[in-house]
Amino acid sequence: MDPTAGGAGAAGGPTVPAAKGARRREAQRAGGAGGLVSTPRINTETLRRLERASGVLGTAAITAMDKRLPWFGKLSAENRSWLGLVAQAGIAAFLDWIRHPERDRPAVTEVFGTAPRELARAVSLQHAVEMVRVIIDAVEAQVDELAAPGGEAELREAVLTYAREIAFSAALVYARTAEARGAWDARLEALVVDSLVRGETEDSLRSWASALNWSSSPVMVVVGTVDGGDDHAAEQLIEDLRTQAKRARLDLMAGVQGNRLILILGGTDDPIAAAERFAGRFGPGPVIAGPLVRDLYAAPVSARAALAALRAAPGWPDAPRPTGADELLPERALDGDPDAHAVLINDVYQPLASGGHDLLDTLTTYLEQGSSLEAAARLLFVHPNTVRYRLRRVAEITDYKPSDGRDGFTLWVAIVLGRLAAG
Repeated sequence: MDPTAGGAGAAGGPTVPAAKGARRREAQRAGGAGGLVSTPRINTETLRRLERASGVLGTAAITAMDKRLPWFGKLSAENRSWLGLVAQAGIAAFLDWIRHPERDRPAVTEVFGTAPRELARAVSLQHAVEMVRVIIDAVEAQVDELAAPGGEAELREAVLTYAREIAFSAALVYARTAEARGAWDARLEALVVDSLVRGETEDSLRSWASALNWSSSPVMVVVGTVDGGDDHAAEQLIEDLRTQAKRARLDLMAGVQGNRLILILGGTDDPIAAAERFAGRFGPGPVIAGPLVRDLYAAPVSARAALAALRAAPGWPDAPRPTGADELLPERALDGDPDAHAVLINDVYQPLASGGHDLLDTLTTYLEQGSSLEAAARLLFVHPNTVRYRLRRVAEITDYKPSDGRDGFTLWVAIVLGRLAAG
């Protein structure tokens, strides 16, 4: 073992670690005496060489990014320009950090503070780490040329230490940006859900949806109750719903309003199947799937139907969970929902009335006689097969089967509403 290792050589003076320690002690003594001058982390001659080559290093870093990073060339000219400034700022911050050994960590804000927040959206954290690696490699590749004789190891150590701190700092910057954007997105999402529930589809909704990157269609709304809890519990529930929606390859916006949970789902063509995926996240009681609509701006139609069905759901205690809003049309109509009134009159009663007096009269008599073919035939003075034929026509026209209990109830409510409207 070399007897001079870690101490003073016989004739060559102190080794590099010893010299570095001596410079730091000298800097501390100067600082303690109120002096403003501090000894840099590396050899003074090496520092002067770095300062003279800072412009060349910045250019070399940008050239290396262009060659080694395929995504760099795909960025817009503005973003490439910003990244060039970030690279130059990183080298300048490196020099400043070397000059001031009393700083444990580099001034990260001097590096990433030069770029706008929008750049974090265009450049992912993975790309940012790759960029830092390329910049450091460009500097490290010239260590032998830049360092003064005997100062190569010292400069290389400083570069590696700086690279580690910058990498961690980049992750911190992105984490803070993601946290701030996540909070903003959550507020914006709640605002969109509230607007759709209230039926507002102003131009601002388009800009809000664009900010949330929403472009899915068709769209539906699912509503139900939710167990009581604080704001943190509601946020955790919504986050879990987002994760579940991603697994199902669906887009989702969600909001908790009092004891109601409201989901806006995009990218499905089966409302009941989509609602079934999330039914377990709702509290006790009915879960209602609104009808499909073409896009987000028509979602108030689905939300209005779903909420009206939720209010009327106690009228059908045995309803499946989830159930479609249109399955509760008679209860909604009896509860005073004008949309349900309009659907039952326009889509059920009027087509029956247009089918002729015999069709409507046969259906009414059949329902009044407890769905008995023979009893209806006797009162109408026709053969039971005639009654069967007319009831099949009713099913073809309305998509409701008179022989089915729920369908018969819906048809009966539609007839009553149609007669009231006609009267």
